[in-house]
Amino acid sequence: MSIETEPNVLPAKFEKARALLASVRDALANNTFRHHSFFKNGHAQTLAAYAWPRGFRFYTERDEERYFEVAPGIRVLAHCRWQANRNEHPTIVAWHGIEGSSASNYMLATAEKGFRAGFNIIRVNLRNCGGTENLTPTLYHGGLSEDLRAVVHELIDKDHISKMVVVGFSLGGNLVLKLAGEYGDNPPPEILGVCAVSPSVDLTASAELILKRSNWIYQQDFVRRLKKRIRAKHKLYPELYDIRGLRQVRTLRQFDERFTAPAHGFADAADYYYRSSSLRVIDKIRIPTLIIHAKDDPFIPFAPLRDPELSNNPYILLVATERGGHVAFISRKQNGPGNSSVQDADRFWAENRVVDFCRLANDLL
Repeated sequence: MSIETEPNVLPAKFEKARALLASVRDALANNTFRHHSFFKNGHAQTLAAYAWPRGFRFYTERDEERYFEVAPGIRVLAHCRWQANRNEHPTIVAWHGIEGSSASNYMLATAEKGFRAGFNIIRVNLRNCGGTENLTPTLYHGGLSEDLRAVVHELIDKDHISKMVVVGFSLGGNLVLKLAGEYGDNPPPEILGVCAVSPSVDLTASAELILKRSNWIYQQDFVRRLKKRIRAKHKLYPELYDIRGLRQVRTLRQFDERFTAPAHGFADAADYYYRSSSLRVIDKIRIPTLIIHAKDDPFIPFAPLRDPELSNNPYILLVATERGGHVAFISRKQNGPGNSSVQDADRFWAENRVVDFCRLANDLL
């Protein structure tokens, strides 16, 4: 594991942010990722994480369903679990990846761990996800950071949440980074930190990588799910979605060219990818940010994370592991040589590091 970005000297008003990033770096040095011996490459890690029987399940019946209006006539569904005396506790607000939902394994597991650590938990569905196609005539896409902004500001203004960490996985990681970059020098003080796991910061590069023959299984799974969703949208809004020729759509780029881009006013898929990628604004992030990414992620490339706009931003700590796959990071042991002082909840290393980051942000900021 390597830590690609070390915080530089920050302006005086961000000394606490500097201290947080230094503490995270030190904590990671004492708990490096050591991949499971059975899952030695990105594909094995990624597929194993999808099928892995988790040691616990998040009991969703204890959650509060919450609808956030993110634009006129457009709502998203979130699941909230509040601590007693919720305003005395920090909050984790989490977003999932492409064709995931608030019930994705990594969302449920991170939520369980975060709740046990004393955080309120808000698991947010992107538009249409989690069975919510009826809540909006629109589709979701990888650049809808305005939806995240609406959720964050409602939590601040209506719920009086004073401390929160925003967390995103995969496409959700791109969204939280894009939101942080768009805030620039004036982020809400209530946001203590941002954490992104396996983020797709360059959508063009991701759309190209997933075309590799070795990624056929992932592409076909995403396309199958997206086709199912567009058929559901056609039934609800037949005047908006023409599904003639849908069978000929075989790649994510073809889907985005045919549906995503025109539905949101982009000229084409290339325009959508460029304007929605967080890499365009990542240099403007002024919130302490942790990015965790595996170099062997099969369909989200690592190369864009070496961009100088990211590596020269002292507010970002990039943790790069040689192995780990996509939103997987299944470790060899819960603790072991070099890690003897650390006891993780399970083998899912990145999820545990996310909660550690949230704890440190709450303690130090």
